[in-house]
Amino acid sequence: MQFVDKAFARRLESVEEMPQVMYARTFQKTRPEIGAAEEEICGGHMIFAGLGSPIGRATGVGLDREFTAADLDRVEEFYRAHKAPSQVDLCPMHEPAVFELFKERGYAIAELNNVLFRKLDAQETFPPPPARCEIRPSRQEEADTAGAIVESAFFPDGAPEAYRGLVAPFYQMERALAFVASVEGKLVACGTGLVIPEHRVFALCGAGTLAEFRGRGLQTALLRARMAAAVQAGCEFAVVVTNGGTTSQRNAERLGFRVAYSKVTVIKKLETPG
Repeated sequence: MQFVDKAFARRLESVEEMPQVMYARTFQKTRPEIGAAEEEICGGHMIFAGLGSPIGRATGVGLDREFTAADLDRVEEFYRAHKAPSQVDLCPMHEPAVFELFKERGYAIAELNNVLFRKLDAQETFPPPPARCEIRPSRQEEADTAGAIVESAFFPDGAPEAYRGLVAPFYQMERALAFVASVEGKLVACGTGLVIPEHRVFALCGAGTLAEFRGRGLQTALLRARMAAAVQAGCEFAVVVTNGGTTSQRNAERLGFRVAYSKVTVIKKLETPG
């Protein structure tokens, strides 16, 4: 069984780091008005992808080298320059001194998530998808439809502005994989992911199912399809980050994923003059 030490945690943290980096690079080309930016720091990256966006924090830092007060100064200056609050992901493998540093600076908890992983096996075979359902790679022209499905799954009454259109850019990213489920020719569920070759992990993300088609095993089938594709891409582990106690976590655990640890995103409000 894989032991979750600091080196493995660095690999796991890349599943939130690198998709954000790719989003920033995509937005720099397609939405320059946002002012998206990404910058390496202390073994990880700082990312900004727009004010109010769920994408944009420092991730993967301080796990393969010491994280110092000077590093935190850089993080805070990066986000201050973008007029955004400073946000950083921390996990149990960070040194106690790192948590103390953030405590001294007045950071608060913004988010708490579980990181789950599963070792991939090239010899593994999966059962077929549910009857009358087709699971296949998604096409570029389906990006907006897939994105609308994800938004409806998380925001039944309509997604806030900052959360709209976040799946479609995934289709433009190098090493991204997207799958859809269709019933009688209608797209009803989707799931995306990103191959991270430098860490040999596959980041599972961007999944959703239309309300009337839930409970049919479509997300389980999409998970299996993406894991099979990740094996072909040379990945050793599949990783998903979820809120605790969610359907996403339950679906993952049913397929053999286990919780590596819970991680926290800490935030410091932007200080305004005066």
